[in-house]
Amino acid sequence: MEMAWGGLGGPGSWSENILEYFLRHNQIKTKDGAEIIWYHAANHKSQMREALKSPAHMIEADVLLPNEESEHGQPIMAHPPETNSDNTLQDWLDEILETDKGIKLDFKSLAAVKASMRLLENVKAYLKRPVWINADILPGPNGNNRPVDARQFLDTVTSFLPDVTLSLGWTTGWHSEKFNEGYSWTMVKKMESICSELNQPVTFPVRAALVRQSHSELLWLLQQSNRYSLTIWTGKDDKYSTEDLLYIRNHFQKNQVFYDILEPQYHEFKQAIGLEVKP
Repeated sequence: MEMAWGGLGGPGSWSENILEYFLRHNQIKTKDGAEIIWYHAANHKSQMREALKSPAHMIEADVLLPNEESEHGQPIMAHPPETNSDNTLQDWLDEILETDKGIKLDFKSLAAVKASMRLLENVKAYLKRPVWINADILPGPNGNNRPVDARQFLDTVTSFLPDVTLSLGWTTGWHSEKFNEGYSWTMVKKMESICSELNQPVTFPVRAALVRQSHSELLWLLQQSNRYSLTIWTGKDDKYSTEDLLYIRNHFQKNQVFYDILEPQYHEFKQAIGLEVKP
């Protein structure tokens, strides 16, 4: 199998493999996705400033338009159901520019995408690092939320930013009282049919509690292109074990899987694989 993202994004480009970027900056030691530290939901100014002072390599935040009826509004940093924030995307980007951290922006609807892409385009010359743009574009296991329209999302993002890294997921749910379906062959093949037409790197955010029973399907998906990777994420009430994470690690290439997971499992996982745990 080809190496993940081999030779795709040059130094400082938005499609540069985050492992290569942080290796170049001497912030990690090997091409191992488990070395990348994430800060999740850095939306309000206090969270953003904490994230920028933290050891995190990648800062994730959520973007929306307070008034979805108008494309001309100012995108703000908030996660639904919140619709207010003390932070605009413009202010957020201004602060990020002072650091060397990579960024991931998450969109739950199309409304904020075009205005946000314009702002990103304006800072492109100064933001020489990996940039990931995320949306759930397909229905997935146990999911009730409506996906973002795949064609409109991809057309808008790539028309402004043809070399950005895309993070494309499925809407999912997890239920403690009943059996949870995994990612099916239909789901992964539909995703591959969309992503095979793209040129930039794509990471697939997948829910940790649903990956073990879907490992054959997800392994097949990664084997379809050297542009693909997985980003393992967790819901705050999901039940899964460190053994589940170790199973993932043992069945996929280390340079093709990233772990954006919550405590205490993140700490336990890093200890179990012998990686240094930063305070």
